[in-house]
Amino acid sequence: MVVNELSDKPSQLKFVRVAQMLLFSNALCDPPLGQTTIVKSDQDSIKFTVLLESSKSFPEQNWEAVLWHNGHQSREWKELALQETKISGNPLAVESNSRPQVYRRWYSVFLNRPSNLEPIQFTLKYRLSSYDPWRWVNDHSNLTDGELYFQPKTPPNDLVNYLKGFSPDLSVDPVESETPHTQLWVLTSPVKAAEGKASAYTDTSLGVPRSFSRWFSLVRIWSPWLAPRHGQGQFSPHEDAVLSSFLRMDGLHLVLLAISGIDEVLTVFKPDSDGNVIAHSRNDSLKIGQARILAAVGTTFNAALAAVMYHARKVVRGYDTKSQDVKEEMETAREKDVKAEWMENWYDGLTYCTWNALGQDLHEQKIFDALDILKEKGIQITNLIIDDNWQSLDNYGQSQFQRGWTDFEANREGFPSGLKHTATTIRDKHPNVQHIAVWHALLGYWGAVSPNGNIAKNYKTRKVRKSKGLTEGTMTVVDDEDVPRMYDDFYKFLLASGIDSVKTDAQFFLDVMDDADDRRDLIKTYQDAWTIASLRYFSIKAISCMSQIPQILFHSQLPTNKPRLMVRNSDDFFPDVPSSHPFHIFTNALTSLLTSHLNVLPDWDMFQTSHPYSSFHGAARCISGGPIYITDTPGQHSLPLINSMTAPTIRSTTRILRPNTIGKCIEAGVYVPYESLRFLKVGTYHTGASTSYGVSILGIFNLSEQPLTELIPLRDFDGVQPEREYIVRAHPSGEISPPMSLDSDFAVVELALDTKGWNILTAYPLYNVPNAEEKTDIAVLGLVGKMTGAAAVVGTPAFEGRDIGGLKMNVVVKALGVLGIYISTLPPSSSLHEHIMVLIHNLPVPAHTVTVADGNEKVLEIDVETAWREMGLQAGWGNEVEVEIIVR
Repeated sequence: MVVNELSDKPSQLKFVRVAQMLLFSNALCDPPLGQTTIVKSDQDSIKFTVLLESSKSFPEQNWEAVLWHNGHQSREWKELALQETKISGNPLAVESNSRPQVYRRWYSVFLNRPSNLEPIQFTLKYRLSSYDPWRWVNDHSNLTDGELYFQPKTPPNDLVNYLKGFSPDLSVDPVESETPHTQLWVLTSPVKAAEGKASAYTDTSLGVPRSFSRWFSLVRIWSPWLAPRHGQGQFSPHEDAVLSSFLRMDGLHLVLLAISGIDEVLTVFKPDSDGNVIAHSRNDSLKIGQARILAAVGTTFNAALAAVMYHARKVVRGYDTKSQDVKEEMETAREKDVKAEWMENWYDGLTYCTWNALGQDLHEQKIFDALDILKEKGIQITNLIIDDNWQSLDNYGQSQFQRGWTDFEANREGFPSGLKHTATTIRDKHPNVQHIAVWHALLGYWGAVSPNGNIAKNYKTRKVRKSKGLTEGTMTVVDDEDVPRMYDDFYKFLLASGIDSVKTDAQFFLDVMDDADDRRDLIKTYQDAWTIASLRYFSIKAISCMSQIPQILFHSQLPTNKPRLMVRNSDDFFPDVPSSHPFHIFTNALTSLLTSHLNVLPDWDMFQTSHPYSSFHGAARCISGGPIYITDTPGQHSLPLINSMTAPTIRSTTRILRPNTIGKCIEAGVYVPYESLRFLKVGTYHTGASTSYGVSILGIFNLSEQPLTELIPLRDFDGVQPEREYIVRAHPSGEISPPMSLDSDFAVVELALDTKGWNILTAYPLYNVPNAEEKTDIAVLGLVGKMTGAAAVVGTPAFEGRDIGGLKMNVVVKALGVLGIYISTLPPSSSLHEHIMVLIHNLPVPAHTVTVADGNEKVLEIDVETAWREMGLQAGWGNEVEVEIIVR
């Protein structure tokens, strides 16, 4: 009799149809199909891990599965049988109980490294028996074959091995790289001098990259913003590129970086019809200039990228034209003037922005009402950004590009009693708001400065011509000799009005100026004047926006001679454009590959918590390592989402739980295009006081229009060490994997995501604590129920076995919530309080705040928030909570 395993009742199926069983089956593979996997030079073989799933609506069957590949000397396609492996403690299948129930069978096989190091293509097929047809995974998954590239033990050491046919005008100089396992070259070529007001342009061919299969570029999607582009075969981005990388078929990466902002030269990469990489340079100087390009080859993309970025910082440092007084003031700000509480509130406080929330018809009563509603809902923000439309402008009713700035003071229609009254009222009614920022454009407004206002009367101005396009025409700007004085006066006014931070937007207008003399006089002058004024009056509390023009990237954002600045990382959050949301996350993850090397904190932009993509955006912001701004329409808030991104502190403030490294696309995803049917994986890492403690966090997003399922290998987590064991915890489900290491038989997690789906996986290192009775493995999970709750842990947890048996541990957290501790020998719930004692600041907590987690008998949960409040504890000098756990 055939039995339905889902109900233990006789199946309605009188017999099993093979075609039906194949239809309801699925196969997953690691290394994956649909992308390229790099095999290191010291790997003699590659392990394939395969999961076959079949519906429990049918009887369980034995399956036959093979790896089909061309990894032979003859390059013929042949099969390699996969061996089924029975394992105890199956790998974690996240939220499998909420999905159709399936049998899971695990298979593996080793494929030897080929002697000729030729790339290998592979796919999978499986069937029920030798009498049945094969089911090819490619046919039903829409994935292409997987590829293996094998790195050589000794990479070629001459640039001609990587670029073919570069121009004789190009000087090539090898230099020592600061990054291990990389080679580095400096490429220079002359650029013609400008004539009068006309900039000069020079194209220099870098040749065709050799033996590559895929390329990735960060391009100027339009003047203010960078965005990723991908391709296979010939290099062919449609927009100018600042950074381009090529994956070679020997598994090496060639990275090219165009440096701009030195001697008035801007350089980008363009393709020609033959696939040559062309260095396209613009020179605004009346002297002959120089194009500067860095080329690096490495065994990983990230190593090659680091090589060019580290050297670019050296190059830029050698051409710093700031005065000595300005340099000293910036250095002083970097070393002494940044207050710890400012950093905590500005970087880690929850921020509310008025832009999408309150619309363009902005007035102070709208702001007051919005803050009142936030307070009523229990949403405690730390920072407020008063966005565009508060300023005094001319040409009412015309487009934003036709309106110019007239006065420092706010417009009287929306702010009748002035900006100071608005700020004072906010601070009086909402003392939780620590910082108030206002928006302004770098040149004043979108249309720069009104020729008829007070600003034009008080400061020397000039009329500049803009290049053709969206903003073409002319505009009036403050002239170079008065820009520093104007900024000094403006920021003095803001500070006196109760404004202590700024969001400075539309910085790309520096590159929109068309005439060479305007560009020479103004591009660096405005950058330096804004930088020094913002540091002088606001310290770190400034946001640079629409500023991804090459001259700003290298002149202002790369050097480390000043405090780190928040910089918008991508184009805007567009709430009403559904297709923009997945691409927004994709763009930020890939752009952060570059911006994580700048002296900036990347800002992934505001978003709304009550929106079809709200949690999608929320998860991305949490793992970004940057700030979190919400721009909710008043009253339209998702409190559960906000609570999962933030936590209260012992000082009655709210803070985000920000990992201390920048989130970015993982190494394995760099060449995976947006249109691929693969997850986007964004990795970050949170370290303690010592490098021996750290948790790796992986945000995973389905950007496609269909559900996807993948195996997530442990090696995808940044910073995972080969000698350590880890557990992987999924959020939001809270499920935990069995312990695994990189050498485990099945070091993977299965994850299925619907369209718009996301998950956050965190890999925690296990600490083995020996004691008199038995070995215990421990991991500190941080605040459970939070997207990045691991980031609530301060420093390195202390563990200690006791000679009399049991163990003791100390954990410090910077916010309140439920603290989770994985303990492999945790006593059962029935006897928990006989064996566990928990203290906060040396006082025992109420017994009901210490429990065993629902659904996981190895996780101890301590409700630190409830314990703190019930015990009536008060904050002392510090901002953290020390929790001591004693297991007897």
